[in-house]
Amino acid sequence: MTTKKYPKGGEFLVKETKPQDIFIPEEFSEEQLMIKETCRDFLEKEVVPLLDEIDNKQEGLMVELLGKAGELGLLGIAIPEKYEGFGQDMNTSMLSTEIMGTYSSFAVAFAAHAGISTLPILYYGTGTQKSKYLPKLASGEYKGAYCLTEPGAGSDASSCKSKVTFCKDGKHYILNGQKMWITNAGFADVFTVFAKIEDDKNLSAFIVEKTFEGISLGQEEPKMGIKGSSTCMIFFEDCKIPMENLLGKRGDGFRIALNVLNNGRLKLAAAVLGAGKNVVTNSITYANERVQFGKSISSFGAIKAKMGQQCIRLFAIESAIYRCSNDIHNNINELVAAGMSKEDAVIKAQKEFAAESAILKVASSEALDYVVDEGVQIYGGMGYSSEAPMERAYRDSRINRIFEGTNEINRMLVVDFLLKKAFKNELPLLSASQAVAKELMSIPEFGEIDESLFVRENKLVANFKKAALLVAGAAAQKFMQKLGTEQEILMNISDIISDCYLSDSVLLRVERLIELKGEENCKEQIAMAEVFIYDAADRIHKNAKDALNSFAEGDELRMMLLGIKRFTKHSGLNSKDKRRLIANKLVEENKYCF
Repeated sequence: MTTKKYPKGGEFLVKETKPQDIFIPEEFSEEQLMIKETCRDFLEKEVVPLLDEIDNKQEGLMVELLGKAGELGLLGIAIPEKYEGFGQDMNTSMLSTEIMGTYSSFAVAFAAHAGISTLPILYYGTGTQKSKYLPKLASGEYKGAYCLTEPGAGSDASSCKSKVTFCKDGKHYILNGQKMWITNAGFADVFTVFAKIEDDKNLSAFIVEKTFEGISLGQEEPKMGIKGSSTCMIFFEDCKIPMENLLGKRGDGFRIALNVLNNGRLKLAAAVLGAGKNVVTNSITYANERVQFGKSISSFGAIKAKMGQQCIRLFAIESAIYRCSNDIHNNINELVAAGMSKEDAVIKAQKEFAAESAILKVASSEALDYVVDEGVQIYGGMGYSSEAPMERAYRDSRINRIFEGTNEINRMLVVDFLLKKAFKNELPLLSASQAVAKELMSIPEFGEIDESLFVRENKLVANFKKAALLVAGAAAQKFMQKLGTEQEILMNISDIISDCYLSDSVLLRVERLIELKGEENCKEQIAMAEVFIYDAADRIHKNAKDALNSFAEGDELRMMLLGIKRFTKHSGLNSKDKRRLIANKLVEENKYCF
């Protein structure tokens, strides 16, 4: 009996995936859907009626809400049962994150606690540390915060100035420094803090309790959005930390931070998806109720185009999110079966798909900005009023392009992650790129025209990947080790790769849906895949041209531009009617219904 080999990170660029080999949201189990409804019921009962009070930072309210979430087990979805959590798998954890991400201020506090504050202890803590902190974090008795960013050390976390020395008593570390933009700081009981021990080059990580002496907080930061979340500076002045509260090994802090952020980026994408679906539902219900010129504005083509495109972008993002989370889930199980501990397997699997997580962080946050902007426009004048939900959604959305590493940083990380795997011979990107370059020298084959469903789209997606390999390979060959300084080119390449992943994922999802439900029952989903890929062709063509024109010249440039034109050539699509088809279904259901 052969053991099935699951996809590895980045392989979507060089290996074909079958629809049967991915997970789609339509396949969630009854138990998973029950957890989803528990999350939704909690929000509708406890959070929605208090959105204004949350934004006004009503004293003790966020602490109370997190406590209630803990009582229902929602803070411990990913925590093992032995530490009084639910012990659910990656897909279930992602689903709960999607629903809990619907309302941003609460979502930010929830995610900071259940994600980046709790997971470092789960993944890197000793048995004693886990037993002491995880049950209380799972129940909500303790609230958590994650302390990495400093003044002058934002994206460049390794340049942080916070320093730890050894206490004379031999039992404590002494921490001095400050942290800024710390979510949940105003009420957190436990802080995961990153600092350098003495003159170490690398960061270390520490578990710091609010009760330790030498900790003080700055004022709550006034913010553009997510006003209800607590954000403060934290000052550590001769803060005494017990020696046993070192998290992981000395000098492991940067690795801990990066690995936790791999999870955080994917979880942010799920939360953003939940927020986006809520915005689309609000857009639809308002458009159905708002009457102008004697009929609902949802009947107008301009509004249908907006709602259809909102839905297309979220559907594509969702397809890729759950494909990625399930690939991580399968890799975790594969590693555990090979003898690795669950915690180490989770870290390794999440690192394996770091590029996909960065892609999804960028794509989802920018999709949400588009969705809320069009939501405001659909509401018209009411969209600008704080009496309607769009004003809050618009302000709250913007932070997601900065959270978990700015989108600019994440775009460059996508290319960096993939090239590092290629140079380690973990991913055959270089040989695949050379094969594409060789293909450009040959005469293209023109087979018989096949108008079967998705024949064109499957060929396009395969060609999109060739475009990505061509541009990335040419840039790597041109600049070698200096490619990292060509940030504009890196961002072009990253956007091409992102469109490859999203196009591939949405197409696989719809093909899988057709297998399950039949083509007749998937008309709107088919339309979404077709329009997304149609639009992606133009985006990839533009990004590829911009990149190639910036460094290639002469015959080489002309040949590659002809190749890009071939790889992104689309025979045409009536996207107007496709968007109307999707919008009509939304209008009929009066909500986001896919």
